[in-house]
Amino acid sequence: MHHHWHRSFILHRRPYSETSLILDLLTENEGRISLIAKGALRPRSVLKGYLQPFTPLLLRWSGKSAIKTLCDAEPISIAVPLTGIFLYSGLYVNELLSRLLLPNIDYRALFFDYLDCLEALASAQDTSEQALRRFELALLTHLGYGVDFLHCVETGEPVVAQMTYRYQHEIGFIRSTEDDSLGFTGHQLQSLAKGAFYDQETLKAAKRFTRIALKPHLGHRPLNSRSLFRKFNLEKKIHVE
Repeated sequence: MHHHWHRSFILHRRPYSETSLILDLLTENEGRISLIAKGALRPRSVLKGYLQPFTPLLLRWSGKSAIKTLCDAEPISIAVPLTGIFLYSGLYVNELLSRLLLPNIDYRALFFDYLDCLEALASAQDTSEQALRRFELALLTHLGYGVDFLHCVETGEPVVAQMTYRYQHEIGFIRSTEDDSLGFTGHQLQSLAKGAFYDQETLKAAKRFTRIALKPHLGHRPLNSRSLFRKFNLEKKIHVE
């Protein structure tokens, strides 16, 4: 029996039988786990309202199998207020974590990066793109796929702003020819290292890098949230690079 309360967020929920839910969670101390919330869909269940993504929760569970049983749940605060493009960005982050995190590994630092990402999306201080790129870069590092943006992997020499470099998967960056359309400038790599994207050009480069770096780990199944993004953009007649 788990007597401890765990700070948690729901990444994904799905019905299980007529009255229960299966929850895919990111927890502060136990990483990603799956729980069954028995009776959570009953009409009188108080759980139904707050067992939702983006709501900070305190949870207790029991059981030794892969899917634990929820014993108790309390919301720490109301749901993080995400709307429009920021809501779709949050759904994308949840889907990334559901797909990429192995169960029962302690990702404590990642839990706080996730919290920072949700807060950045909720405050809408930056564009959603900036918050997403920073989170993706942090996620790659936490998963052990981080790379050195500041040194050429062949020579160990520092990256030079005016030079062009090409990414070798999970190895790092190598010097490239000047007309390499798939290359990254040293200036772009320096901004990736800082997680600071000052203009559209560096943001585009960051997106291109995170797509390339995440793709082998995501597999071939398309991300549902990407098609939701596209649908939302078409409806709003906006274009998000």
